[in-house]
Amino acid sequence: MAAKFDVAAYNFRQKCPYINKDLLRWFPGHMNKGLKQMQRILTSVDCVIEVHDARIPFSGRNPIFTNTLIGAKPHILVLNKRDLTIPSLIPKVKAQLKSEQKIEHVVYTNGKDQKCRGLKSLVPMIVDIVKNSNRYNRIDAEDYNVMIIGVPNVGKSSVINMLRSIKLKVAHALPVGAVAGVTRSLMTKMRINNDPEIFMFDTPGILEPSTRDIEMGLKLALCASLQDHMVGEEAIADYLLYFLNKHGKFKYVEYMGLQEPCDDINKAHPQEIADSHIHQGARSIKTTNTTSLSGPLSCNGQRVTKTFLKQPQTSTD
Repeated sequence: MAAKFDVAAYNFRQKCPYINKDLLRWFPGHMNKGLKQMQRILTSVDCVIEVHDARIPFSGRNPIFTNTLIGAKPHILVLNKRDLTIPSLIPKVKAQLKSEQKIEHVVYTNGKDQKCRGLKSLVPMIVDIVKNSNRYNRIDAEDYNVMIIGVPNVGKSSVINMLRSIKLKVAHALPVGAVAGVTRSLMTKMRINNDPEIFMFDTPGILEPSTRDIEMGLKLALCASLQDHMVGEEAIADYLLYFLNKHGKFKYVEYMGLQEPCDDINKAHPQEIADSHIHQGARSIKTTNTTSLSGPLSCNGQRVTKTFLKQPQTSTD
C-alpha cells in the first residue's frame, strides 16, 4: 500500500513553473493558410464541430474560432478522448460549459471506440441542429456540410474516420498520428452518412498566434497539442510534477522509487526525464496499476492528470 503524505508538511511551489512564452508559440504557415481556407468555405457549411481534448475542457480552446467561425454557424463542442477523463465529473463539466460559456451542445467521445455512444449521437444531433437553424444560402440543399475544427492533436481526423466506419462501414481514409500537425491543410470533404447525406471537411489544427497564458500553454503541451521538442520534455515533466504536488497526488513517489514527494524535477528521476518517458506516461493515465511509464498510472486511486478540470467553484483548470 502506498504511503500517505500530508501536503501541508511540504513547501511546494505555489506558482506555475516559468517558461518563456516564445517556446509555447507555434503558428507555422500551414495554420495561417488553413484558417483562411476555412473562412472561405464557411458559407457552404451548415454546422461547425469543434473538437477539443476532454482532459482540458476549460483550457486551450482557440478564441479565433469563436470570433471567425463558430459565431455564424450552429456549433457542437466535442470533447474527445473520453477514456482519459473522470466519468463522474462529465455532468458537472457540461453544466459549467453551458452556464459560463453558453455552449448548449457538448458531446464526449472516444475516437478509438466504434461503440462510443457519443460518436453515435453526433449524426442525429447534426441533423436536428441544422434542421432547426437558418441555413441562409443553403436553405434548399438536401445534403449537410459540416466543418470540423480544433487545436492540434485532439483527434479530429480520428472522429471522422470512426464516424465513417460506424455509418458507412468503410476503412479509415484520413491519416492520424500521436504528434501534433499531421493534418496540414483543409482536406476534400468526406462523406460520413448516406441518409441524409452528410459531408465533413477535415481541417488542420490551429493554435493562437501568441500564447496568452503560460499554464494554458503547458497544459496543451502536456496533452501533446504542442510538439515536445519545441517546449522541451523537461519543462513539460516539470509542469506535471508541479500539478501533481499542488493537488496532493503522490502516487508518483512509489512509482518513481522515491522516499517522499519531490518538488525538483531534476531530483525526481533524471534518467526517465532524459528518456522522455515521464510526460508520455501522463498522457495515458488510468486508474490501474502498471510497471511502465508509457502505460497507465494511478495516483491515490484517482485519474489525476487525465483531467485538468476546473472543478465547479475551484480553479484546477
